[in-house]
Amino acid sequence: MSKVIVGLSGGVDSAVAAYLLKKEGHEVIGVMLRTWSSTDEDDPDGSGELVEQNKCCEIDDAREVAYKLGIEFYPFNCVREFYGKVIEPFVNEYTLGRTPNPCIECNRYVKFEKLLYLADILKADYIATGHYAKLKKLPNGRYTVQKSDAAKKDQTYMLYKLSQEQLSRIIFPLGELSKEKVREIAKEAGIPVAEKKDSQEICFIPDDDYAGYIRRHVEKQPEDISNKYGFEKEGDFVDKDGKVLGNHKGIIHYTIGQRKGLNLAMGHPVYVTKLDTDSNKVVIGDEEDLYSSVVYVKDYNFLKFPDIAPGESVKGIVKIRYHHPGEEAMIEKTEDDRLKLTFINPVKSATPGQSAVFYDEDGCVIGGGIIDL
Repeated sequence: MSKVIVGLSGGVDSAVAAYLLKKEGHEVIGVMLRTWSSTDEDDPDGSGELVEQNKCCEIDDAREVAYKLGIEFYPFNCVREFYGKVIEPFVNEYTLGRTPNPCIECNRYVKFEKLLYLADILKADYIATGHYAKLKKLPNGRYTVQKSDAAKKDQTYMLYKLSQEQLSRIIFPLGELSKEKVREIAKEAGIPVAEKKDSQEICFIPDDDYAGYIRRHVEKQPEDISNKYGFEKEGDFVDKDGKVLGNHKGIIHYTIGQRKGLNLAMGHPVYVTKLDTDSNKVVIGDEEDLYSSVVYVKDYNFLKFPDIAPGESVKGIVKIRYHHPGEEAMIEKTEDDRLKLTFINPVKSATPGQSAVFYDEDGCVIGGGIIDL
């Protein structure tokens, strides 16, 4: 049997992943990646805010799980990595009118990166997490992730950026299980977090107030940096022809497809269709204006093969956000090193900064990239 490092989050999924691996006979070591700090000295922006936003009980829960399972447990500090690879890009993207996926960046550049680093230090063969996904090795020798049997919990969308090196050493014990089955296993095994509720928000913004978090973050920056952000300046709501419709309270408060909270008396439903940070305008339109037949993506990563040549295309089912069911599209490489997605049926509210993830007919991830309209 192998030695496996399991990333324990303090929740039931990672706890059951560790339990199942130990039950199979593996030597299991639990690790919790600390993305928060208990002192201002260790907090990169000196605010102490990360402490409030990541409850210390998570590490206590993870430690209690490890004790119950009889495995070693180590907390590992990666506050600075999390700040630089996740929080700063998240804030920067939002101030530019885009809507990023911080969990995708965290998986690629913090979570799996650091777990593999610790695996090498502790001479472990593999790492494992409680993600709902399946690992698949393809005939060409490459690795990809395949949709979980539990469709509602599938997390492959969040894993498309992983490298081949990372995938070659990952185990996903929950890929064939439903959430209900995971909780049942936890209860039968006496795991202390069996009834713990799932986290629904971004871990560093537990109150779901993105605008407030970004405002507080920017205000703590040096004046020459914070002054460049104009995302909370009032500006104009305009239609697609540039006609002024009203006054908005700052671009940071809006996202593509938003209908509520616009406070525009138009006599019919209207939606945010574009955020123009250069002119500080929020473009308003009808629902039909939200649909796109062509979407471009940048910063892409392929799993099933290394890349495609300019002008070459492949067919896939594309999800333009986590909860999107997916639509069939042709994926073509452009001369400017982006991917052009041409959809059979137009997709609604393709949002810059979000990820578009491509699947084959077997539910395996072909690849993905960042929407760049």
